[in-house]
Amino acid sequence: MANSESGQPLAVVPQAYGALWRGLLGPLRTIIQPAAAVVLALACGAALLAFNGYEARAVIDVMVLGVFQDTRSIAEILLKATPLILIGVGLCVPFRCSIWNIGAEGQFYAGAIAATAVGVSFDGLTAWIYVPLVMIAGALAGAAWAAIAGLLKVYFRASEIVTTIMLNYIAIIMTSYLVTGPLRDAAAAYPQSARLVQEAWMPRILPPTRLHIGILVALAVAVVMYIFLFRSTRGYALRVVGISPDAARYAGISVPRNIMLSICLSGSMAGLAGAFEIAGVTRRLFQSISPGYGFEGIAVALLANNNPIGAVFSGLLFAILRSGSELMQITAQVPQVLVLVIQGIVILSVVGFAVLRIPSSRPSE
Repeated sequence: MANSESGQPLAVVPQAYGALWRGLLGPLRTIIQPAAAVVLALACGAALLAFNGYEARAVIDVMVLGVFQDTRSIAEILLKATPLILIGVGLCVPFRCSIWNIGAEGQFYAGAIAATAVGVSFDGLTAWIYVPLVMIAGALAGAAWAAIAGLLKVYFRASEIVTTIMLNYIAIIMTSYLVTGPLRDAAAAYPQSARLVQEAWMPRILPPTRLHIGILVALAVAVVMYIFLFRSTRGYALRVVGISPDAARYAGISVPRNIMLSICLSGSMAGLAGAFEIAGVTRRLFQSISPGYGFEGIAVALLANNNPIGAVFSGLLFAILRSGSELMQITAQVPQVLVLVIQGIVILSVVGFAVLRIPSSRPSE
């Protein structure tokens, strides 16, 4: 039976509605699943708080709503989101290439070390030269540190999971050595480097808050990486390697080259995050410069389904949860151990939902 006006079979109508529904369902799932993960985690956290004698609803209100109380609080969220977005966006690239870079923490430290070395070594440079120099030094150091694991993978088939984890510890121990030795500030009571010269500090964009230009760079990097992955031939080749290395070789795509490219890009963004932390927040190097940004960035990338634009939103989500956890500890007097347990529940929940989504959506955007 045909439609009298168009001459098209009426059977086409259900098919059209089905295609429309599938088209709407895809983006909807990307919103519903992370939201469900967070709701589930907060429900588990509320139950844990109630079990330990705290008024769960009041504490959760402090954790979720208290972080938006004024401009300074919002600026602090964006400040914490900057390294998470950069690291998460960076990890989207090797994950798309099926390279599990677990070394963003070490690459963060490598970038922080390089930024410190540059930031205390020159004098007389203008900020227009010094600020980009610090950023470039951090990005190159992170890329170089990641390249070690890439080379071991390409030439010796060493597991990048093992090598990147080992490189994390080496970078952290190296930082401890430097702030207690060659880079130590002789006038300081605790192990730390000298303060960076003022021309090397990241310009602030919302004074008197601490928010600096790093958040703008992180957003720009996310857009660039999205275009690279999904709108360029190089990004397409990289994703083909991740889906099937054998098919990539058959098509003439160099698997080793794409492995090195993906892991070095990831390392450069983690190193850039380390440079921003040094030149924009602490302005000197400490033994524990990172509160775990490199490991948290893995959850950011997985929650975003390895999509750089999605990593912006998941990075913001984790920054809100981090700020809320700190506020919960200060305002509601919740013990630090309990706060860490709730943070762990949130991370496990969002990563679990993200892992369930990966097999069905990996080849697509």
